[in-house]
Amino acid sequence: MISGISGTIAGGKDGTLIVATGGISYEILVPLAVMKAIGRENGPGGQVELVTYHYYQVEHSRSVPVLIGFQNEVEKEFFEKFISVSGVGPKAACKALTEPFSVTAKAIDTGNISFLKSLPGIGEQRARLIVAKLQGKVGKFGLIQDTFSGASKVEEDIRGEALMVLSQLQYRKSEAQDMISKALDRNPDIRTSEELLNEVYRERKQVT
Repeated sequence: MISGISGTIAGGKDGTLIVATGGISYEILVPLAVMKAIGRENGPGGQVELVTYHYYQVEHSRSVPVLIGFQNEVEKEFFEKFISVSGVGPKAACKALTEPFSVTAKAIDTGNISFLKSLPGIGEQRARLIVAKLQGKVGKFGLIQDTFSGASKVEEDIRGEALMVLSQLQYRKSEAQDMISKALDRNPDIRTSEELLNEVYRERKQVT
């Protein structure tokens, strides 16, 4: 199973990147939202490092290996939640995710059917299924930027996990620590990093 790849961008088209590394070139499907972010920093000949989702697509009694690329583990996790919805396969999700992941996550959280059904391949029925399955479960992904003294061991652990995720999302360490502390002050019953990140997201949503 290929979990990541780094190398030189050798080309690409129609939602794919060709990444050359170690004398081998890999064709990787990349959601448009991710492709836009990569394109702002890199073109052909540039270096890229991707976290990959690796699966086998069955076609006419044969299995074809497919790689889908993301900038970090958080984007991959959002993708995996998206494809957990009935009827949304990996390739369909890759085509549908044209908008920044944070925007799509907020649309799911607020039940914005109009936005979701505007995504390629996502009609109204599927948009409603996405909201029904994922609403209230994607708060931390709305934090993606594409756009402890006296603490218990549990609190220290979830603080560390949340800080790591926020750092991956390009928040400054001091800013992330402040958001985490305020979230725990508001809700001291938080027991997991997922709950903590959802609380951070809810507060930022109210501010914006």
